[in-house]
Amino acid sequence: MARILVVDDEPSIVKLVSVTLRARGHVTYEAHDGIEAIEQAKALKPDLILLDIMMPRMNGKQARKKLHEDPETANIPVIHLSAVGDYESQLEGMEDGLTDYITKPFAPKELADHVDDFLDPAKRDAMKRLAHQKTGKLRTIVEIMHRERND
Repeated sequence: MARILVVDDEPSIVKLVSVTLRARGHVTYEAHDGIEAIEQAKALKPDLILLDIMMPRMNGKQARKKLHEDPETANIPVIHLSAVGDYESQLEGMEDGLTDYITKPFAPKELADHVDDFLDPAKRDAMKRLAHQKTGKLRTIVEIMHRERND
């Protein structure tokens, strides 16, 4: 059982993620923007944060940066929830120390499986390799997009 902070400005996404993860035995907490995420992370010290990127008041990238700069929250892993096609933000996050990302829309079971795998110490090395592979693929996609823009 892990304690997971779910952060998204869409209440339906927060509810879907929370219900899905609670069904797997996890405890979930909710926040609806980056400022709430930072406050909750400091107070609760969750095992994992699922953090949307596009949110009001403070976006997910800004919140992740502040979390990683604060010694109280620096070691809490963050997985971004990212819109499909937001390749440059995904690559920027992965190169900047983001643990991983999950693209929206997502299947609830796939999200829960990914979280469970990430939290399983026996699978941690495999998850790191997968994240490294994702980063390489993203780099290729972004390079192709930039070439096409410049042609």
